[in-house]
Amino acid sequence: MIVEAIRRSMMGIALGGIVTFIALTIVYVTGVDASVPQIWLYMLSSFIIGIYFGLASFIFEDNGWSNLKKTVIHFALSIVVYFIVGLSVGWVLFTLPGILWTSLLFVFVYALFWIGYYLYYKKVEASMNANLPKKD
Repeated sequence: MIVEAIRRSMMGIALGGIVTFIALTIVYVTGVDASVPQIWLYMLSSFIIGIYFGLASFIFEDNGWSNLKKTVIHFALSIVVYFIVGLSVGWVLFTLPGILWTSLLFVFVYALFWIGYYLYYKKVEASMNANLPKKD
């Protein structure tokens, strides 16, 4: 269990690094000036979010919960963690419009991922059912 948690955390750090690289590429291409402490803080924050999402995948393990309960818990924890990190480093403006806009964007991105995983697993289900032997 500990080894799996470390493995998932490392996967989260790797994905956080990829996101940071993409963001730094955009900053570089657009010519925006950013200080090293600011880049360091944003990179640390993306690593923290990556570790969270790596560890949050444990929620979807077989633990007797319904898929709806798993999704609601994962969504609630995810938005709380994102807002804690986002508000503390300045990714999210601490204003009503900033919080509402970020919430809508978060729900939209979460829904896109949810729909993508749903369609993927429906396809896997259909493929597995197609390979089951037919009863006469």
